[in-house]
Amino acid sequence: MSAVKYIRGVALDFLVAIQFLTRFPVPDLPYDTCSLSRAVKFFPLVGLLIGSAASLVHLLLAPHFSRLVTALLVIAFLVSTTGCLHEDGLADAADGFGGGTSRERILLILKDSRIGSYGGAALSLSLLARVCLLAALPLPLVPQYLIASHVLCRWTTLPLSYYLAPARHQSQEGRNGQGARIARLTTRGALVVGSGCTLAICILVLRTHALAAIGATVLVTLITAIYYQRKLDGLTGDCFGATNQLAEIAVYLTGAWVL
Repeated sequence: MSAVKYIRGVALDFLVAIQFLTRFPVPDLPYDTCSLSRAVKFFPLVGLLIGSAASLVHLLLAPHFSRLVTALLVIAFLVSTTGCLHEDGLADAADGFGGGTSRERILLILKDSRIGSYGGAALSLSLLARVCLLAALPLPLVPQYLIASHVLCRWTTLPLSYYLAPARHQSQEGRNGQGARIARLTTRGALVVGSGCTLAICILVLRTHALAAIGATVLVTLITAIYYQRKLDGLTGDCFGATNQLAEIAVYLTGAWVL
């Protein structure tokens, strides 16, 4: 493979990651069933892009609004930037695991696009928690935590997709089932590269606070992975979104924790 072709392939995978995780405009990309599994290694870098944009919004708004209003506007920006991708996963997962009494029932509920009481409660609590925790963070550290949290929460997709199989086969979930498109398809190289970038960014941004944020994210990822495996013998696309949201909240919580 020539260097030019390799660079073009890397750039294409990065654009696929941006296209999947955000509403940022990207050029039209050729469809490739394997492109998303290759793009997973760039998820933390897209998180860096999202977190940096949110940090800029916070820096622009903080001098003019109260902490609570600023936090609310930053979260509104993040939700609009990502198109509620992870919020949708959290709500569906809450409905599935909250209302399902068997593996088959959980999977059936997860396929339902409607939001039930568990999903509505989880979504409301997630938004409320993120607004309150952002407002409670030490003001000088808010930009750093915005960046680190969005790098770390997107990193969670790498170990989940490396270690866990899809709960449904591709034929069951359909061509557009995101869980089947990446579960057990993430390579060891992608996991190592993505994890290395994540650690480097978080340590650079958070310094002495990085250990708690990284530890909380790893703990959330481990607990949810065990739970998904026990309940579904794998995971679906909604599971990725649920873990993402919980990890973001966990990182904010480590920063707002008062000793």
